[in-house]
Formats: sequence, C-alpha cells, structure tokens
Amino acid sequence: MLNKIPVGISSCLLGELVRFDGAHKRDAYLVGTLSKYFEFHSFCPEVAIGLGIPRQPIHLVKVANEVRCVGVKEPTMDVTDRLKHYAHEQKDIHASLCGYILKKDSPSCGMERVKVYSGHQPHREGFGIYAQEMMKNNPLLPVEEEGRLGDAGLRENFIQRVYVFYRWKLLLAEGISPQKLTHFHARHKLIIMGHADYREMGQLLAGLTKDNLLQVADQYILQLMNTLKKVVSRSNHVNVLQHIQGYLKKELAADDKTELCEIIERYRRGEVPLIVPLTILKHHFRKSPDSYIEESYYMSPYPQELQLINQL
Repeated sequence: MLNKIPVGISSCLLGELVRFDGAHKRDAYLVGTLSKYFEFHSFCPEVAIGLGIPRQPIHLVKVANEVRCVGVKEPTMDVTDRLKHYAHEQKDIHASLCGYILKKDSPSCGMERVKVYSGHQPHREGFGIYAQEMMKNNPLLPVEEEGRLGDAGLRENFIQRVYVFYRWKLLLAEGISPQKLTHFHARHKLIIMGHADYREMGQLLAGLTKDNLLQVADQYILQLMNTLKKVVSRSNHVNVLQHIQGYLKKELAADDKTELCEIIERYRRGEVPLIVPLTILKHHFRKSPDSYIEESYYMSPYPQELQLINQL
C-alpha cells in the first residue's frame, strides 16, 4: 500500500472531545473514507494555548477596526496573540503537510465567513485567528473546511490539490531538475487545462535552465496551486475530454467515434457522471496506447477507490 499523505485537521473532526463544551464534531467521511489515504495530524489551538476542556466560548469582535478573539462572557480575556503564536510555533509541522481540513465557523479554525461581532451584530466576514496565520505561513497548502467538503465539486477539487502537492513534494525530495520539472508539468497538463489555459504555465517553463531552476520552480508551483483552486466546470471537462479524444482520431472506427461523442455530449448535459466518458476513453487507449495520455494524471488523478469522479 502507498504511504498515506500527511494532512492537518481540526481535532474535533476526528472525534476528539476538545470542543468548548467537552463535545466533538466527528465527521464520518473524514474518519471513515479519507483516513484510508490521509495520515491525519490533529490540531486544536484553543486547547493547545491552555483554554482547557470545557471552557468558556470565544468569538471574534471588531475593536477599533481590528479583529480580536475574546471570551464571550469575559471580553477582557483576549487570546488573539496566543492563537497567532501557536500557529507560528507549528510552522515546521505545517510545512510537512500536503493539505489541511479546518472546522467551519470556528473563531480559531474557521477558513472563511466566520462571524465577527461589531456592536453586538454579527457579520460573516472573518477568518479564524489560528487558521489565518497558518494559511498565511503556507500559501501553497491546500486548505478546506469540513462543511464545504459536502459539495462534490469542492471535495474533488480539494483532494486533487492534495495529491498534486504531494507529488510536488516527492519531486523536491528526490531532487528537482529542469527535465523533471518539465515532465511534472507534462503529466499535469490536462488537469491544468480544465482550470485555465495551460500554455501560460508552459511559457513559464520555456526559458528554464539549471541557473534559474529554483526561481522558476517557485513561480511555477505557486501559480499551479493558485490555478487549481478553481473548481472545474462541466464545460471545461468537456473541452479536456474532446482534446483527449483527438489522440484517437486515427484509431477509432466510425461507430466508436460516434458513441464516444454521444457519451461526452451526455456528460455535458448532466445525464451521466464524468466516470462514464473516462471509462470509455480508457477502454480505447488500452487498445491503442498513447504514452502521453498514459502518463497524464487527468484520467487517474488519485486512487479510484475514492470514487470522486463518480459524482461529477
């Protein structure tokens, strides 16, 4: 079995009794399915900074145009700086991760749209204090909230980004070279095509040399991880599928071509999931292998047991 991928997670999502009321928010999908592929590293910043279990709840308030994290019942208890400090203390551990799953709505761990109180009125415009520092320190890291993972498109997008970042870290660990970086890009080109114009990233590599390798590699991975944040639309998947179909134009019989075009069109109309045209394409490429398509991650971006493309 392949090594599990290291992914950070809010402790309560694993069923740990660390909530302010001594409870948990165990997520069955994360614990049951993703734990087979991800090695979860749990963090609870509120407990880590000594707030205890149970504890009085905290929330975000706007004070003189600055967001602070304070006690709900004791506003004089300000833990903002302690939460930021804890995020910085964990920098080395965070740097070893390939993804992070946060607890939504948490004043410490929420990724976005956390309630910020101003004049006793809440506005969903804040970020968890710890989460914001963690993300600032790790701009490449794929981050998502457990609530948003209930959406099939967001779930697939996050897991795909985790696997891309994992492969990038493996590339760095084995020693990057201009040839290896170019090969990495080639294998991900069709995935990139679903998100954006891959030629722009290709141009970034056009002037790649040993002398500018590290600088270009830093630019490349930052642009790649930012590009992949966009969820691929159905129409963009259709464009990629039709592009892949072009590699079979000399091999397909007329009736096979008609069938494949019909299946891609049915996917475009939302009548079948993405797995259907992909399965048919794989069938044809088994009969007529193509080295570029065979090496591309688009057809198999992560273990098929995750069944993510069955829902797209």
